[in-house]
Amino acid sequence: MNVCMVGTGYVGLVTGACLADFGMNVVCVDKDEAKIAALRAGKMPIYEPGLEQLVAKNERSGRLRFTTDLKQGVQNSLAIFIAVGTPPNPDGSPDLTFVRQVAEAIAEYRNGYKVVITKSTVPAGTGRMIDEILRSRNGQHDFSVVSNPEFLREGSAIADFLRPDRIVIGASDPRAIDVMKEIYSPLYLIDTPFVITDVASAELIKYASNGFLAVKISFINEIARLCEIMGADVHDVARGMGLDRRIGKLFLHPGPGFGGSCFPKDTAAAADLARNYGDVFEIIEATIRTNERTKARMLDRIVSVTGPVEGKTAAVLGLSFKPETDDIRESPAIAVIQSLRRAGAKVRACDPAAVENARAVLADVVFTEDAYACATGADFVVLATEWNEFRALNLDELGRRLKSRTMVDLRNVYEPREMKAAGWKYAGVGRG
Repeated sequence: MNVCMVGTGYVGLVTGACLADFGMNVVCVDKDEAKIAALRAGKMPIYEPGLEQLVAKNERSGRLRFTTDLKQGVQNSLAIFIAVGTPPNPDGSPDLTFVRQVAEAIAEYRNGYKVVITKSTVPAGTGRMIDEILRSRNGQHDFSVVSNPEFLREGSAIADFLRPDRIVIGASDPRAIDVMKEIYSPLYLIDTPFVITDVASAELIKYASNGFLAVKISFINEIARLCEIMGADVHDVARGMGLDRRIGKLFLHPGPGFGGSCFPKDTAAAADLARNYGDVFEIIEATIRTNERTKARMLDRIVSVTGPVEGKTAAVLGLSFKPETDDIRESPAIAVIQSLRRAGAKVRACDPAAVENARAVLADVVFTEDAYACATGADFVVLATEWNEFRALNLDELGRRLKSRTMVDLRNVYEPREMKAAGWKYAGVGRG
C-alpha cells in the first residue's frame, strides 16, 4: 500500500519509518526544504535511539522516501496521515492551523478515494472539521476520515510503535477500518488489542490517557512534598501504593515535575476542551497547578541542602525533560537552571544529547562535555535528568572535582544512606 505521511516531526518521522518497516511504501512530506534535504542525506532532525538506522534501512529498500511535493504524495497514496504540529496557543488551546492547511491541500489534490488519518494530537471535533473541509471541495472523489492517535514515548518510540499496548482506530466507514487493519496487520497478527470506535472517542482517548498519567505524576509529587514535611520516604510510599493492582507502579516516580512535548500541551488542551463545552476539568486544572508548583519548589529543596545559592556555582546534570531524548520543551531541568540563575547562582550544565537545544534558551550557562567537567570548581551538584551515565558516577572522582561533596538528587537516583556513608551531603525528593 502507498502511504503519505504529512509532517516529518517526531511523530511523522517515527511513524513513517516504522510503517515502511512493516512493508508499506511510505513518502514523508514536509514543506521545510532544508529538513527534507537533511533527511535525504541521512541527518535526523531529532535524537531518538535507533531512528537513524531504521530510516537508512528502509530508504535503501526503496520503501521510504522524503519530498516537499505534497500533491504527488496525496495523489499517489491511498492512506494519508496528518502528522503536523499542533502547538499551544497562549490560552492553552491547540493551534490547528497546520492541520487545517493540510486538509485543504488534500481536498484540492485528491484524485480518487482517500483515507485521511489524523495522527497529530487534536481535540475532539477536529475530525468533523476535516470532514467538512474535504466535503466542501472537490466533491467528485470519495473519502473517509480516521483518528489514529499516537502513544509514543520519546526515547523509546520505535519499541512503542512496534510493540504497542493498543491500536486505536476512530472511524465510521468500514472501508477505512479495513485499510487501517491492513496498515497495522503485522501488529494484528501478534494479537495487539485494536480499539475500534468513532472519531470523537478516539480523539478523546489520547487526551484522557495523557491527562491520567499526568495526574499520577502530580499526585506522587504532592506525596513527596508531604514525605519531606513528615520525615517519610516517598519510595516506600510509592511501592506500597503500586503493589495494589488497581493503582499500579508506573508513573509513581517523584521528581521535579513533568515536561516534554505531550503532557504539558495535552493537559492544557484537555482543560481548554472542557471550557469550550462550558465545563471545568477540575482534576486536570489542579494537575497543571501542581506541576508548576513542583517545578518552582525545587529551588527550595536545593537551598535546604546548600544554603543560599547566590554567588555559588551549581553543576546541573541533565537538560532534557527525560533521558534518551534531546527535547527540552517544558523541561524541569531548564526550569531549575532558570530558578538558580534568578537566585544569583552561576550554572555549569551537561547533557548527552540536549546541549545544542539548550544553548538557544539559556544565557550565561557554561556547557561541558560530561559530569566530571561540569562538577569541576562547582559548589554542589544537581542531578536533574536521570540519564544512565549519571546513574553510576564515580562519586570519589566527582567529589574531588567539587568544592564540597554536596548533591541534590531531583530524580532519586542514589540512596541517601549510601551517599551519607560516603561523606556526601545529600538530599533527594520526598525522602525525609
